[in-house]
Amino acid sequence: MGNLICENGQVKMVSSFSELVSTGFSGMQNAVCWQRNPRGNFKEIAEKLQLKENVTEISQQDLLTLKVSDDGAKAREIILNDLALLTKSGAQPVLNLIKNYERDDAFDFISTDVYSYHVDRSPVATSTFLCTYDGAAGDIIGNDEAIQKILIPEIRENLKKLHQGCADDFETFLTENYFDLHFEAKPNAKPFNLGKRNLWKLSVDHPGHMVLPCIHRAPKENYGEYRLLLIC
Repeated sequence: MGNLICENGQVKMVSSFSELVSTGFSGMQNAVCWQRNPRGNFKEIAEKLQLKENVTEISQQDLLTLKVSDDGAKAREIILNDLALLTKSGAQPVLNLIKNYERDDAFDFISTDVYSYHVDRSPVATSTFLCTYDGAAGDIIGNDEAIQKILIPEIRENLKKLHQGCADDFETFLTENYFDLHFEAKPNAKPFNLGKRNLWKLSVDHPGHMVLPCIHRAPKENYGEYRLLLIC
């Protein structure tokens, strides 16, 4: 795996899990990456797990009961160790096998599903951790390379028509329905792919945050391939 290079100063690279969790965000930097290329056949794990729904939560027991090769066992050990490290640090990691997420087709003027550039929001100071073990990996984008969809005049006018309430309540309406979390990439934006097996920490929108939340999106899945994703 080649070195990841982000030209806009958004990403801080680290070399261990302890450094990942201890490294804070500052300035334009709102993403931290533990870049790694662990040994193991992660595709074997993804292919042998059973998909029950389009997004299926995988338990540790599901992993442990798989009959895999030596390389598959190495991959499984990495995943289990990641789950243990994150849990010990106070996070609540979830491992998902993904065929596809639900698409948002409720409105023809705005999309608010995870394939749209968006930020995560939390009522408390926390971060989003994620790792794509197999399948397509998502993207992040610089905050200066995107615009909130609710600020795009055409979209904003359509949202006002949808609101049909008191003008004083409009901003609350946008927040309560999560419209304010979604972004449109500017024409010359350069998305940054998160890559496989790297463990990421992304800033989120929460009260008192010191940096802007990290704008990211889920990838379009590769045909005939499931994604194996850890997220919390």
